[in-house]
Amino acid sequence: MNFVYISPQFPKTNCEFCDRLKQNGVNVLGIADMEYDQLDQKLKDSLTEYYKVSNLENYDEVLKAVAFFTHKYGKIDWLESNNEHWLVQDAKLRSDFNITTGIKADKIANIKEKSKMKKAYKKAEIPFADFSLVTTLAKAKKFIDKVGYPVVAKPDNGVGASDTHKIKNEKELKKFFETCNQNVKYIMEEYVDGDLVSYDAIIDSNGNPVFETGIVEPAVMDIVNKGLDVFYYVEKEMPEKLLDAGRRAVKGFGVKSRFIHLEFFRLNKNKKGLGKKGDYVGLESNMRPAGGYTPDMYNYANNTDVYQIWADMIAFDRIEKAQLNEDIEKNYCVYASRRDNKNYVHSHDEVKQKYGNAIVMDERMPDIFAGAMGNYMYTAKFSTKEEMEEFISFVHQKVEE
Repeated sequence: MNFVYISPQFPKTNCEFCDRLKQNGVNVLGIADMEYDQLDQKLKDSLTEYYKVSNLENYDEVLKAVAFFTHKYGKIDWLESNNEHWLVQDAKLRSDFNITTGIKADKIANIKEKSKMKKAYKKAEIPFADFSLVTTLAKAKKFIDKVGYPVVAKPDNGVGASDTHKIKNEKELKKFFETCNQNVKYIMEEYVDGDLVSYDAIIDSNGNPVFETGIVEPAVMDIVNKGLDVFYYVEKEMPEKLLDAGRRAVKGFGVKSRFIHLEFFRLNKNKKGLGKKGDYVGLESNMRPAGGYTPDMYNYANNTDVYQIWADMIAFDRIEKAQLNEDIEKNYCVYASRRDNKNYVHSHDEVKQKYGNAIVMDERMPDIFAGAMGNYMYTAKFSTKEEMEEFISFVHQKVEE
């Protein structure tokens, strides 16, 4: 089996996916714009061959790389990056080389544009926030007359919470239209008062989950826009209602043979037209793993190896080598980070001394991720929610000014 892995070195978790593919006997053919000598040794050991391009954004160069691998190794069975940034390019390459194991170019808009995602949630009979593709101030006002303030405006084709605006009145609405990027198509949605949660799964070729988990990510929009302290966590046990919503969404989107991260709001209060407190509302689909070290957090919470589960799905279409360890108690796994411009009560050494047995990772985050993820992160696992919440409070407690 020939698997072309786009950008195998970034994010860092891609190395683990490549490693497990190699262990499953797959030819892993890497394409990226980093010098081979700069790759981690573990990644080098995982790759059958590596092709360096001068710029991964240059489609013709990447096309030539895939053509080279096709000529040398035969038909390409899989092509993937597991990275939001390259999903469109991945789909175009699959179409050009007739790779049938993933989303092709004619279907990619359905999972990249938020307005088109609504159709899949509707098909799955999952409620979703009312929306409009607002192109003018007048059109936005007409939509707001229908749903009321506040509303949320964000790029129809965007990643994460960047360029996302909560608009509470007409003054803020006018400011948004004066300052927004004129080259971007924005979607405007009614505001939903709810916690951001996710259904994360590895789906086989028949559209059935072989692994399921999920995260809770409070106040993600405010974290990015206001520079708040960051924390999120992997659930110890998934709520049955969320599992049901996630599985129905998988069918609605027609997902097959992928690692997915589907986002929902869990309503904090009854909302007419959407549901009762505790119900789930469809938000966005992400046809790749959650970012950062979240796949490692899945592992710590579930006592398993999601990299191996994914590689088993690729190679065997079922769990073959991975251990689910269902007889071992699961954990909450939490990510909590700090920002350089804030003064915290407890020093790094105090955090390590108090929670050293619980902390599974801690390191400085790359500057490119600092806005959304903070500057220094701690990841820890706990058997109870109370212990986890105490840890978050300890890490984030600040000196009063």
